[in-house]
Formats: sequence, C-alpha cells, structure tokens
Amino acid sequence: MSTVVPMGKNFKEHNKIHKENRRKWREERLMKKMATSKPTNSSPPELESNPAPEVVKKVVPTLSIAVPGSILDNAQSQELRTYLAGQIARAACVYQVDEVVVFDDQGEITELERHSKKVKVETTWQTEGEGEGSSANLAYRRACLQLARILQYLECPQYLRKYFFPIHKDLQFAGLLNPLDAPHHLRQNDYCQFREGVVVDKPLKPGRGSQVNCGLLRDVEIDKTISPNLRVTVRIPEGIEGKKIKGQVVSPRTPKENGIYWGYSVRIARSLSEIIEKCPYKEGYDVIVGTSDKGKSVDHLDDGALVYRRGLIVFGGLAGLEAALEADPKLDLEDPKLLFGEYVNTCPRQGSRTIRTEEAILISLAEMRKKMVPWNEL
Repeated sequence: MSTVVPMGKNFKEHNKIHKENRRKWREERLMKKMATSKPTNSSPPELESNPAPEVVKKVVPTLSIAVPGSILDNAQSQELRTYLAGQIARAACVYQVDEVVVFDDQGEITELERHSKKVKVETTWQTEGEGEGSSANLAYRRACLQLARILQYLECPQYLRKYFFPIHKDLQFAGLLNPLDAPHHLRQNDYCQFREGVVVDKPLKPGRGSQVNCGLLRDVEIDKTISPNLRVTVRIPEGIEGKKIKGQVVSPRTPKENGIYWGYSVRIARSLSEIIEKCPYKEGYDVIVGTSDKGKSVDHLDDGALVYRRGLIVFGGLAGLEAALEADPKLDLEDPKLLFGEYVNTCPRQGSRTIRTEEAILISLAEMRKKMVPWNEL
C-alpha cells in the first residue's frame, strides 16, 4: 500500500513537506546507485598496470583541386566573374572535393602592380589552421582574393553567412548564384546528427559551457567554453526532447569520418610550388595530377590506376600549366610532366580550340572518378 503524503495546513507548509520528501527520495536513490555500482579498485592489479591499447585512426581520403585565380580576369563583367566562381564551387561540391586551392600563376608581384588596382595587400585573409595575423601584409592579386572569398561564401551554410561575411564588393552579386545545397546546408526542419554553428556571445553561469547558433529555433548548449564568433561543428543526439537542446563540439573531420560529405576548405597559394609546399596534411599529397591538352590521353589510364589518400588535381589558366611553371621562381623545371605524377589530357579529340578552366574542372573530375580511387574503396 502506498504511503499517503500528509497535507499541510496551508500551501507553504504543504510545499515544505513536498520538498523534504523529494530530498529523501533523492538520497535513497543515490544510496541505491552507489550500492549497485562496482568499486573502482576491484580490477586486478596486473590489468591496471597495463596501459590501454592505442587506437590508430584510419586516414580518411581527401581530394583537392588547384585553380588559378587569373581565370576571373578573363570575365567581362563583375556579374560574370561571380558566376564563374559559382560554377567552380558547384563542381567542387558535386564531386565531393575536400579542398580548393586558389593559386597565382602569374609570377611575383612587381612594384608597379603593387600600386595598381589588380593587387591588394590583405591583412585579414586566413587559411584553415593558421593563427591570427599569420597572413598579415601579404600581397595577393585581386582575382585570387575574389575567387577564394566567393568560394568560402558559397560553402558556408546560409544561416551563418551574416556572422562571417560582412558586406563586401567581391560578394555584390553572390546572391544571384545557384546554392550548393550541400549536406551541411541544413534547413530549420532538417535533421542531421551534425550541424555547423557559430558560438554566440550570451552570458552563462560559470562551468555551463557555451551556446551555439546552429540554425534551429533555439540555440544549442555545449559543455565546452569557447570564444564567441567561432565556427564549430556540433553533434546533436537524436530523440532528445525538452526546452534545451544539448550538443557536443566535434572536429570538422568527424562528419566525413562518418561517411557524410561536409564541404570544402579554401586556401590561397602565391605560386604553383606553394600548392604542394603548404599542403595542410602532414603526409602531403601522394597522388598529384596535372591537366593539359599537351598531356597524355586519359584513355591510356586504366580504371583504378591511381589509388590515393591525399589526391590533388591541378588546373591551368588561359596559358596553361606551362606558363605557371615558367612564372614560378622556385621551380627550375622546363617540362611540367616532371612536377606531376601524371600529366593528363582529360578531353582528347576536343572540338573547340580551347577549353575554359571551369569546363575543364567538370570534365576532369568526371573522367578521373574511375581513374583515381580512394584507398578505402578498393
């Protein structure tokens, strides 16, 4: 028979009795939990002395492409420059490219160029993994900066763009571009165990962590205290209901490790050699492919001939990779075939005298899908 809770003479007394009974119930539950839990020192000493085996993480394969920023100079208007960058972003997303490198194929910047409108001293540009101020006072050609900025803008989920992209002349016509509709571009009602978010500057009690805007009706609470205005990847467990949404900050690589394509990163290289020198991966690129109409036909490559962990495909500009090689002061090579593992013509028997770079990217990524195979798909 259940015990009857005695009622107080008034609400105040009744509330006091209710709180006292609840406190006793919590104490009893805690005692039962402690009694059923195993003691910490119950394991044998010989097992305690042996350290846990180290978990070796498998390398998730990545595919990178390198595109010259000078291709924007061939566009006749600001709208066409923007649309050209949008085509490259769409191609990278469709073929699940993990990194886009915008490189300068026109050689070192001269003093005359420094005082012209084609060159800009950029003090705010930062590539992934570099600290604040790491790229201070570096001069970049304007076309490279604009291409990289539009690529970053399109990769960013729509609900985060106002936090990371202030009004800028380079993005004047970016609103006209086709959206990428990538897996991490989630709508408010879409569910995915991962979401991109920005840490908001809201006062919380000490030890309560931070709040992240993930494009939902309410902010997500995380257990870590992180500086505001940083972009983070959050794991949100399924089926948790309540007023508060709780999540966990994870590495941006975690979604890809779970088989979900999670967009691309963007970096700028000031020369052809810097693409490889400043590779963000410790082990470097293991398969490097150059594309040119002077290379060998892609038909001569067998399916699965190139197995990669860190793959890279490099595209040339109007004058081709030969001109980029000649303009690079660090490379003392005459034949570009010596720089790449494979030097390939991905569109043999072409009908037009020239293939534009944005067209070459789509053609090459389609042709190389069967030739370049990730090591974990063998």
